[in-house]
Amino acid sequence: MIPPLRVFNTLSRQKEVFEPLNAPLVGMYVCGPTVYSDVHLGNVRTFLSFDVIYRYLKQQGYKVRYVRNITDVGHLTGDQDQGEDKIAKKARLEQLEPMEVVQRYTNGFHEVMQLFNILPPSIEPTATGHIVEQIALTQRLLAAGLAYEMGGLSVF
Repeated sequence: MIPPLRVFNTLSRQKEVFEPLNAPLVGMYVCGPTVYSDVHLGNVRTFLSFDVIYRYLKQQGYKVRYVRNITDVGHLTGDQDQGEDKIAKKARLEQLEPMEVVQRYTNGFHEVMQLFNILPPSIEPTATGHIVEQIALTQRLLAAGLAYEMGGLSVF
């Protein structure tokens, strides 16, 4: 018999047996790549790890909605949320349009995922495709007191 899946709950700071909120449905969100350069082995490790979890949950009979985003704008070069957008910088250096950079490296990411036999997600949204929703969510978090503004930026 396979032992139950145990996950670390950062809120309780304990390992707990995994129990879906609405079994047999499981939602799994994984932050995907920022597509401004080629994928390297360190990137692959993250997606391979979640591929194993995705396959395990499916094998256990769960219906998994796996969402992995593509960050195609807004990832800054500085660690303190300042600096130039990484995609805009790469576009300037390569003398391309930013969306050409996004397309090239998104295609490359998918090719590498196929080389490692990593299953595609159920849904793969882009950041630019959901700006309206991101603004609305930020406003709800601010209104609920779960975020605050600092220097003109929202902080979570």
